[in-house]
Amino acid sequence: MCQSFNLRFCLLWTFLCLYGLVLAQPPRGPLVVSPQVNADKSVTFRYLAPQAKDVKLSAQFEKTPVPMAKDAQGIWSVTTSPIKPDIYPYSFQVDGVTVMDPANVAFFPNERFKASLVDVPGDTPLIHAMRDVPHGNITYEYYPSAEGTTGSLVVYTPPGYDQSPSKKYPVYYLISGTTDTEETFFKVGKTNLILDNLIAEGKAKAMIIVMPYGNVAARVAEQKGGSKPADPTGRDNPEAVKRANDFGADLTGNVIPYIEKNYRTVANRENRAIGGFSRGGGQTLRTAFGNMDKFAWVCAYSSYLSPEEMERSYKPIVANPASTNKQLKLLWVSVGSDDFLYKGTVEFMDYLKAKQVNYKSLITDGGHTWMNVKTYVAATTPLLFQ
Repeated sequence: MCQSFNLRFCLLWTFLCLYGLVLAQPPRGPLVVSPQVNADKSVTFRYLAPQAKDVKLSAQFEKTPVPMAKDAQGIWSVTTSPIKPDIYPYSFQVDGVTVMDPANVAFFPNERFKASLVDVPGDTPLIHAMRDVPHGNITYEYYPSAEGTTGSLVVYTPPGYDQSPSKKYPVYYLISGTTDTEETFFKVGKTNLILDNLIAEGKAKAMIIVMPYGNVAARVAEQKGGSKPADPTGRDNPEAVKRANDFGADLTGNVIPYIEKNYRTVANRENRAIGGFSRGGGQTLRTAFGNMDKFAWVCAYSSYLSPEEMERSYKPIVANPASTNKQLKLLWVSVGSDDFLYKGTVEFMDYLKAKQVNYKSLITDGGHTWMNVKTYVAATTPLLFQ
């Protein structure tokens, strides 16, 4: 009798506890699907905000924010016109406050605001699309860095790396731009999928790609309890140049030794490439021109060095063009025609031409965007290590 009573009491107590937990849960709103890519390549965006007075869509494929309409459930929505297939950042402006899309797990890694991402696929899979091909691996690495701090890297190893324990590979060090993180070339640039597809097509050699964080000053401040220093104004003022050189010292003194100790690399300049976008492109050029014994392949995406800095700091590059042209197996410069760095980049190309330094270039439509970066990565990686 007592055992039966205790059992009933325990069951009742369990039921009451579970009921209390259910009552304690916050009320759930309606299910929101966003973004929804439609068959005609238009996209429907939705945002739940019953109390909001005004919600707009801000997206890189729109020139200005687009008003959204609210339904009876408090869900704001808008359907765009058909969009050119690609990956685009977007956000919502809710009563003047910019927010991510809470219904979307894909976001743009950044030191500041992290926009959401929408992937509009092509009818024919784009070069960055997930395809039925062998895939490489992505690994997050941590290494001893400047001033006793710990640095972070994202490393791509190509298909077959783990299955071929005796094979060694060339390495491409790939640096993202201002406010980007070590994840941006992976999560936004889809560099791993681009390489998977190019390698499967026989267009690119199998290579390791190392993606470091470019803001050494911010990392040092964060790990030593300080505040992130403001980004320097101007691309070639003394503070910007110092930070770029500090990054170059970290790359050559810490990152490369760590990678060559822990990965199977061909450890010579002919099998080392360096490239970057925006600030990362400036870091690329400064690091490469200051360490010609370490890199034979150099790719600058939407970036340049001024003729004044070249004359001041890298005179040997242009003073003996025959030697430079022999050392560099590839010097690549690319930019979009609407990029705010277009003028300086073209001036840099004209300067190299006047000094008889060989380079390859690509000028695309569009601006300072990661849509263009994917194009540049797909164009340059087939040229590396050939």
